[in-house]
Amino acid sequence: MAKLAEAINLYNPNAQWTLLGDDYDTLDWHSVDIAKPTKAELEDLLLEVEAVKAQQDAQAAADKAALLTKLGITADEAKLLLG
Repeated sequence: MAKLAEAINLYNPNAQWTLLGDDYDTLDWHSVDIAKPTKAELEDLLLEVEAVKAQQDAQAAADKAALLTKLGITADEAKLLLG
């Protein structure tokens, strides 16, 4: 899914809209009861999502490293065990 479409769905999953490609200028807003987000609002939302994902990725890597240390094995040894 295009990043802009993802941001629109995060903005309001119940909104009705169409979009050509990943270009805000082609966003046609059909939901009269939901305010159309600005381009800046959607860009800010995407930045927040990317920051949360980066945090989650870093935490997952730290958790994996801690587990490997606790087990006393390397990442390569874990791959051999798990296939």
